[in-house]
Amino acid sequence: MHPAQALVLAALLAAAPVVARADLLQAVNSARLQACAQPARLPLHDSPRLRQVAQQMADGETLHSALGSAGYRATHATVLRVSGATSEGEVSGLLSANDCALLTDAQFKEIGVQRRGRDVWIVLAAPAAIPSLRDAPLIRRQILDLVNRARQTGRRCGAKSYPPAAPLNLSTELTSAALTHSLDMAAHAEFDHRGHDGSSPSARVEGAGYTNYVIVGENIAAGVMTPAEVTEGWLRSPPHCENIMDGRFSEIGIAFAVSYSSGELVYWTQDFAAPRRVRSAAAASSP
Repeated sequence: MHPAQALVLAALLAAAPVVARADLLQAVNSARLQACAQPARLPLHDSPRLRQVAQQMADGETLHSALGSAGYRATHATVLRVSGATSEGEVSGLLSANDCALLTDAQFKEIGVQRRGRDVWIVLAAPAAIPSLRDAPLIRRQILDLVNRARQTGRRCGAKSYPPAAPLNLSTELTSAALTHSLDMAAHAEFDHRGHDGSSPSARVEGAGYTNYVIVGENIAAGVMTPAEVTEGWLRSPPHCENIMDGRFSEIGIAFAVSYSSGELVYWTQDFAAPRRVRSAAAASSP
């Protein structure tokens, strides 16, 4: 074979999987956007990690295991398997005949496909929206507003009923203590009120410069992605709800940290406290 012909053949062989994958994606999106009776509005986007998931499922892995191995965090995910299709047109036809309900579900945004002979694995997923550190001030404010909304109306926490309480104020020192603990949990993939160095919530609060307090409390959470989800989780848990509703607390610190090497991904901390009110010198000397 002439060297130039060999180069052309090698290029064609290297491009074949890409072309095949593009054709499969087009076939799936054709069914999603056109062939189904109630089509979706937006196409699915190719995801390299979901391609890895589809490949692992073709090798016999479960969806849950494959998602974990690929490091893909999804709020929703499903797999469609098409068997006996000899062309992309047949793939589209079989999907539109049997799987339109899942295929057109608007919550699914990304896709990974894998073909093995006449079998095609199609993984659909809605990627989790991991909070960004650059949005931390906004996220703190959102959680603070949700917490104060709960305190404003009163709430039952398990067997205890709490009346309305005054709103909490955001404290820089308590937020620093909360961030220290979130970073520590994320760095060591540990979910515990005790720090990796053995520190307690009160020790971390004091270490952040909040030394003159009457009472300290702490809430932690992991594995949820949004201010609404984490706050709702705390409010559903009686001990965490009690911290949020406790009228003795007047200040709060809120923080989170992200670890892409951990299955939980996001670690959240709330620190609560009430500063000790120091009497003024004039008041102390009054008769």
